[in-house]
Amino acid sequence: MQSLTFKNIVTGQEFPNGVAPYAMAYAGHQFGNWAGQLGDGRAINLFEMLQHDQRWALQLKGAGPTPYSRSGDGLAVLRSSIREHLCSEAMHHLGIPTTRSLSLSLSGDQVLRDMLYDGNAAHEKGAIVCRVAPSFIRFGNFEWAAAQGNPEYLKQLTDYTIKTFYSHITTTGKEAYLQFFKEVTARTLDTIIHWQRVGFVHGVMNTDNMSILGITIDYGPYGWLEPYDHGWTPNTTDRQNKRYRYGAQPEIGLWNLLQLANALYELINDGPALEEILNDYKANYQSQYLRMMKSKLGLQTSQENDQELIATLEHHLQLHETDMTLFFRELSLVEPQMDADKAFVTISMAFYDLENISEPHQWSWLEWLERYLKRLQLEQDALGMDGIAFAKAKQQQMNAINPKYVLRNYIAQLVIDDADKGDYTLLNEVYKMLQRPYDEQPEFDKWYDLRPDWARNKVGCSMLSCSS
Repeated sequence: MQSLTFKNIVTGQEFPNGVAPYAMAYAGHQFGNWAGQLGDGRAINLFEMLQHDQRWALQLKGAGPTPYSRSGDGLAVLRSSIREHLCSEAMHHLGIPTTRSLSLSLSGDQVLRDMLYDGNAAHEKGAIVCRVAPSFIRFGNFEWAAAQGNPEYLKQLTDYTIKTFYSHITTTGKEAYLQFFKEVTARTLDTIIHWQRVGFVHGVMNTDNMSILGITIDYGPYGWLEPYDHGWTPNTTDRQNKRYRYGAQPEIGLWNLLQLANALYELINDGPALEEILNDYKANYQSQYLRMMKSKLGLQTSQENDQELIATLEHHLQLHETDMTLFFRELSLVEPQMDADKAFVTISMAFYDLENISEPHQWSWLEWLERYLKRLQLEQDALGMDGIAFAKAKQQQMNAINPKYVLRNYIAQLVIDDADKGDYTLLNEVYKMLQRPYDEQPEFDKWYDLRPDWARNKVGCSMLSCSS
């Protein structure tokens, strides 16, 4: 990977013999509205390769214009490229289906961008990310094919996708297409459940940003929940309507799947069958979300009031600014034999303004913690474990799904600020930290803390635009 040939390939300066780079046409719905044909505006597919029976597609983002760039230059800036590079790798190590970043390179370009869309455009360093995935086919490719008025386009694309990426589907015709849609739906739901688990907010869940393989793609104005808030979105473009807020992501996933169903309808011609699959998404989300939240609380067995316990917790988390990552990580230290006061002290570092929590809010927390402690005792009894063994097993279980380290926006911005000055020390440090997000890694403890006050309203830390 240090060879000159490799460097030339991942920066778009050289192509292997016999390789013909291409861009894919796709359309989509943006913020709920049909936007027609959109891209690939700056993604150039290099080639696909097979390794150990796994297909990998290599794609350059920011290497220049494509036939679908419209008025754009096809370039990308260092700022957004660092964010994509770090986040795609962070998501992989969190166990979330995602594209990967093979390389991050400076392009040598000075790229003109209006970062906040406020009329103050400025030149920024250009960069190229070589990203890797089994495929970059997205919902929008099917929407584009369906909009062409030629059913053969849609059939060819769907048949190719099934044959190449869903080859275990052995039926044909309508049944194959229904099974394909059902599996895309399941994969999409699985990924969104993971997003909710770690507090990831994609920021721009347009249909053209939805992978047909159910992986996370297109890291733009994303963010991670710091104060737990179902209404939070990192995207300045979405500030007013908050369509893509954290709490709406499962619903938006369903809406996007409906658009995919509409695109596939001509091949299936069975509305009730498609509707049944979409209804299954709703039911499956409820059960999978409950299971996920219980696992975040260290609960393996089921009790009648588990759903209410979780709903009450989510309400309390939003009453007073509470850091999601810190809260669940510290909650792993709470043991059944504790009293509520000690449990409250245990989780107290997760509160952004501990000194000003009102007495009623503190009492409500103590009440919830009392219920949680009783629930942990029921869990311990059901598993037939002694207190020490249960506490150890619970902490291990919770720490395996509640990360200690996530790519907080302010951390990414600090990396960007240094990299813009030519210093990549922090980039390498954060990259290393994100490779083991569930481990203690005491050498990185400085990053296990509340978002600093200076980052609360700082550009690039609290809100981001789609400018990249």
